[in-house]
Amino acid sequence: MPTKLNDRAATPEMKLSKDEVLRYSRHLIMPEVGMEGQLKLKKARVLLIGAGGLGAPLGLYLAAAGVGRLGLVDFDVVDFTNLQRQVTFGSSDVGRPKLAAARQRLSDLNPEILIDTYATKLTSDNALELFHGYHVIVDGTDNFPTRYLVNDACILLGKPNVYGSIFRFEGQATVFGYPGGPCYRCLYPEPPPPGLVPSCAEGGVLGVLPGIIGSIQALETIKLILGRGDSLVGRLLLFDALAMRFREMKLRRNPECPVCGDHRTITQLIDYEEFCGIRGEESPAPSVTVPEIEPRALKARLDRGDDVFILDVREPHELQICSLNGYLIPLGEIPRRANELDSAREIVVHCRSGKRSAEAVDFLRKAGFRKIWNLKGGILAWSDQVDPSVPKY
Repeated sequence: MPTKLNDRAATPEMKLSKDEVLRYSRHLIMPEVGMEGQLKLKKARVLLIGAGGLGAPLGLYLAAAGVGRLGLVDFDVVDFTNLQRQVTFGSSDVGRPKLAAARQRLSDLNPEILIDTYATKLTSDNALELFHGYHVIVDGTDNFPTRYLVNDACILLGKPNVYGSIFRFEGQATVFGYPGGPCYRCLYPEPPPPGLVPSCAEGGVLGVLPGIIGSIQALETIKLILGRGDSLVGRLLLFDALAMRFREMKLRRNPECPVCGDHRTITQLIDYEEFCGIRGEESPAPSVTVPEIEPRALKARLDRGDDVFILDVREPHELQICSLNGYLIPLGEIPRRANELDSAREIVVHCRSGKRSAEAVDFLRKAGFRKIWNLKGGILAWSDQVDPSVPKY
């Protein structure tokens, strides 16, 4: 049986203009879509959480398909590092708010649709209000607090949540929150410990991968609106780009789920940063507290000729991007290679952003090292404050 949205039928007075008939002609000649389906798309209201990697193909394909009203939630600006995968944007957009650039591109792609933009961080205070006016919510976020927030808000409001996630060469997609189906908490009852799962900024992502997963999310959204085909409700689609293989996991609603189960204990939105053990938006700081040295202070010491040993805890392939001429021991090898370090010398540890190096400093201090500091902000801060010729990545 196809999964459908029961109250999304087009009203009798709705029509397509002559230009719309031509624009959507390849839809209209398909019996599975036709005029009735295209009018359903025109009536639909879809909210995209995130205008980045997944949000880019989502916005482009949903706009092109004729979804009548698209809402975009994002508060970031376009960065050069986005251009490898966020195909909504071009080089001339760098530095612009993502929402402004996305609105311009999507309006040019399809001026027949309405685009709402919300330049704000999604929070427990605004989620229910933002979600209320939309039929389908599409999660294109990249962090656990927001995923749990989107899930819970969708369950409380009875909205389907078209979910996707990506990392390196792997992605997954499903539909949560549909009546009788599972929710995100049924799959992940508890968030992973902070720092256990690296972000795309830390671990990377193949540029084409969000195009694949985001397109699947767009397809699932359109199928829900049309009421056609078999949706991913109750199925988690797993994609391995290196193996070029799709797999499926069956998902079932957990009767004991605190949000969608038979005896619900979560009846309002909570503090999701606290739930996930994260200190909050303003602290990209490491999860451990260690002695730090500012990049300019380290540069001054090196210029004076002080005997400071630089330890690089990145991966070998990162060394090919840029280097501070340190001694390389990847973070994962620190426990078995700590004997290579002289605890009598002053040691400054660095990585890309300061997070991995903080973990290394914490481990080494517990192992007895005392003259050891973390380079605050890592190579990113060194490039900003000391040497702009060092590439940032």
